[in-house]
Amino acid sequence: MSDGTGAESGGPTAAEAVLPPELAEAAAKIFGDRLDLAAAYAELLVTDGVVRGLIGPREAPRIWERHLLNCAVVAERIPPDAVVIDVGSGAGLPGLALAIARPDLTVTLVEPLARRTVFLIEVVQQLGLAGRVRVFRGRADEAATGSTGTGPFSGDVVTARAVAPLDRLATWCLPLARRGGRLLALKGSSAAAEIAEHLSTVKRLGGGEPTVHQCGVGLIEPPTTVVEVVREQVRGQAPAKRARAGRRGGRPRGH
Repeated sequence: MSDGTGAESGGPTAAEAVLPPELAEAAAKIFGDRLDLAAAYAELLVTDGVVRGLIGPREAPRIWERHLLNCAVVAERIPPDAVVIDVGSGAGLPGLALAIARPDLTVTLVEPLARRTVFLIEVVQQLGLAGRVRVFRGRADEAATGSTGTGPFSGDVVTARAVAPLDRLATWCLPLARRGGRLLALKGSSAAAEIAEHLSTVKRLGGGEPTVHQCGVGLIEPPTTVVEVVREQVRGQAPAKRARAGRRGGRPRGH
């Protein structure tokens, strides 16, 4: 990987990963004593991540606001010691941000593109996360069935950010969730409209009624919008009771 200076090529520099002072308090609350680890990840994103085309150059100055903090606050919806599967992980968002913020989580990053999985493997090693984070190169359906010879995988929580509309997300992600587990889809202003449009598909796939939650209220502005779908039914089984999603130190907001 590069040294992060950009001095020889005039490329991206580590200076762009510096935590803005106005976000310092929120970042400290979200990442706690692992804030330095989050900063190291931010530096890798704005240097190698940009060079490799995983992060747009214009995103580098906003890496904390739009990416790290925006993703890490979703930990509020994840119970302690959960197994998390991050579908379409890309540069590791939200999966790596969650793994840094919550060392109790076990995270699998699912990504089909080779150049992205190489980056993810290197980042996991450099940040010392190999004990809790693994990288799977393949599609979500391959992870769910174990058709590549690795897996099958299943988790308490399946996350996805900027991957696809809710109907396709449910198709790909719900099979990876254990019965009573949940899909957490990071969405924007389209959340309510997507739920209305794709509710029948979600239910047909065994999902419960989707709910919308705001994560990071009082910490980041705007908060992160998350659509949550509990996998209530597995083919051939009766619907599961809605499981409670915990957050560190208490119950999740909105329940």
